[in-house]
Amino acid sequence: MGSNQEINILVLSAGTRNKVIQYFKRALTDEQGRRTGRVIATDMSRTAPAVYEADAFYQVPRMTAEGYIDVIFDICRKERITAVLSLIDPELSLLAEHEADFGKLGVTVIGSSYKLCEMSLDKMQMYTWLMEHGYRTAASYTDRNAFYEAVAAGELSYPVFVKPVRGSASIAISKAEDRETVELLFAHADNLMVQEYLCGQEIGADVYIDMLSGEIVSVFTKKKLVMRAGETDKSVSFRDEELFALIRKFVSEAGYRGQIDIDIFEVDGTYYISEVNPRFGGGYPHAYECGCDHMKLIVNNLRGETNAPRIGDYEEGICMMKYSDVLIRRM
Repeated sequence: MGSNQEINILVLSAGTRNKVIQYFKRALTDEQGRRTGRVIATDMSRTAPAVYEADAFYQVPRMTAEGYIDVIFDICRKERITAVLSLIDPELSLLAEHEADFGKLGVTVIGSSYKLCEMSLDKMQMYTWLMEHGYRTAASYTDRNAFYEAVAAGELSYPVFVKPVRGSASIAISKAEDRETVELLFAHADNLMVQEYLCGQEIGADVYIDMLSGEIVSVFTKKKLVMRAGETDKSVSFRDEELFALIRKFVSEAGYRGQIDIDIFEVDGTYYISEVNPRFGGGYPHAYECGCDHMKLIVNNLRGETNAPRIGDYEEGICMMKYSDVLIRRM
């Protein structure tokens, strides 16, 4: 694609991610203030505030509805979409699964492979991969008896987390202080797992892997201070070359592409990789406002330009604090 050709980006399941839409619009505005492309948003609800930031908005069915992907294909044709991405985990696999179909429409899927999206969504798959490749991570069990044996052997202790094997946004996660609670939780839901409680500093890493070169070109790390509904509410930026090296090694071995968000714990000076979201995380605005403009990196790639690495190119000690705002519209 030529550098002067218009780029139109489709953001699926926009929800409350107003900043993501705003940042893409800025990336598609040149130095003279002229727009070089459009941002189109979708959501299943007309009361998703982020869609009103976009240049155009489509209300679509739930992503699990029959024919959903055909609705997205129709939008791509109508709006001459250049690239598509989603802001929710379950939809990432759907996009990756249909990457070839999007390609026939001239649309680039901004994301990782189907296999990696599925591994990232399935916490036991991710645990198994991390253990097989020698990374430290929280001990995880789907077999309760194996978990109880580990407790009896002194390999781990309460409290622990009980969570869905496939889940996102911290939905249905419970902290269990004893065996009775674990039993109760397993009796009321299927496909659960028990995970070791890591007592340490939670860290978020916003990472961009160039879609053309496959090289990691941007890493932003932040210590999470306050969490709400699975997203970072307050955080402070920091840099550590040891952590950057760990992220480079992990991402390169796994083979992620585009934007990813990594959850990490630091326990007594040791880093543990927890989870990966192959998308923009809720705390990404912190990275952007500190100078890590991943929307610009995406636009460069869509124009056929490879990005030069700028890992850790930001100031430490910058705090992000989210706050509530409102949008008023006549429906």
